[in-house]
Amino acid sequence: MNHNVADKAKSLRLNAPLPLDSGRELAPVEIAYETYGELNADKSNAILICHALTGDQYVASTHPVTGKPGWWERMVGPGKPIDTDRFHIICANVIGSCMGSTGPASDGESGAPYAMQFPVITIRDMVRALDVMLGQMGIERLYCVVGGSMGGMQALSLAANFPERVARVLAIATTARHSAQNIAFHEVGRQAIMADPNWQAGDYYNGDTPDSGLAVARMAAHITYLSEEGLTEKFGRRLQDRDAKSFGFDADFQVESYLRYQGSGFTQRFDANSYLYITRAMDYFDLAEEHGGKLGNAFAQSSARFCVVSFDSDWLYPTSESRHIVHALNAAALPVSFVELSAPFGHDSFLLDVPALDRVVEGFLSA
Repeated sequence: MNHNVADKAKSLRLNAPLPLDSGRELAPVEIAYETYGELNADKSNAILICHALTGDQYVASTHPVTGKPGWWERMVGPGKPIDTDRFHIICANVIGSCMGSTGPASDGESGAPYAMQFPVITIRDMVRALDVMLGQMGIERLYCVVGGSMGGMQALSLAANFPERVARVLAIATTARHSAQNIAFHEVGRQAIMADPNWQAGDYYNGDTPDSGLAVARMAAHITYLSEEGLTEKFGRRLQDRDAKSFGFDADFQVESYLRYQGSGFTQRFDANSYLYITRAMDYFDLAEEHGGKLGNAFAQSSARFCVVSFDSDWLYPTSESRHIVHALNAAALPVSFVELSAPFGHDSFLLDVPALDRVVEGFLSA
């Protein structure tokens, strides 16, 4: 991919080095972001939307690389559940990513891209950067922080670590810690990238990029975002552009063709090293571990209202994970509403057409 694609993005430079959980510091730090809707006079109508692993700041505007609509345009806009006529929406690219925020493809002190010299980061580090960004924007308290999947992890982490910063938390299809199975799937993806000869121990920015490995990583992950029911309904065992099996290793089945398409498209907009760093941050995420081993402790200082949403077909972050969060919020005596929605799309349901989710989001933000 073109690693300078986000040169024209809106960005903010943090005014001090960013301390990291690893003990290192990151400086300078640029945060690329997009905003939608007007900030009111007392700056009380700001909603921060946190993106998932492969997402970016283009939540409701055309992606500059792919030309595709924003990843949540059905949810964010004038008169939509997250209403830009009423709210000021901020969506920032996380540190470690590749759409303008400081990450492995950014130039380090040597003037060359950091590559694998970039420090290992955590979800809490991402949120620490967002907290500083909000402070520099003069936004003391968010009306709400919203996120699905890894975005939900950031939303929970912000509420736990910077409780004064947020009045409402909407956490969708997420978890308070990564399970062994989650970590295992991520490791398959990382190994696929690192096994690509073009990876060159991360130092590939002046040559061929490890597109084959990154595509396989995306294929493996994409399976976890879907449900068996959804895959069967969409593809079944139908053949792709042929009447009979080829008795070879081309994409005989529609589902194979679909995954290859997903993988190759992904390499056009994402950096392989960023994929390594962000998946590692997700794997390290364990909100209870950060707060003395009890999840309830994480929210002890919060005064926010919470809404937790899961989907019945999501086996990546199943409803049991959401219930775990809800029980911890109950233990901390915080107001929380919880709903499990029915949808056939698996983990990706939060991004797709689930009208019940629209109603939940709109209701929570209006209450």
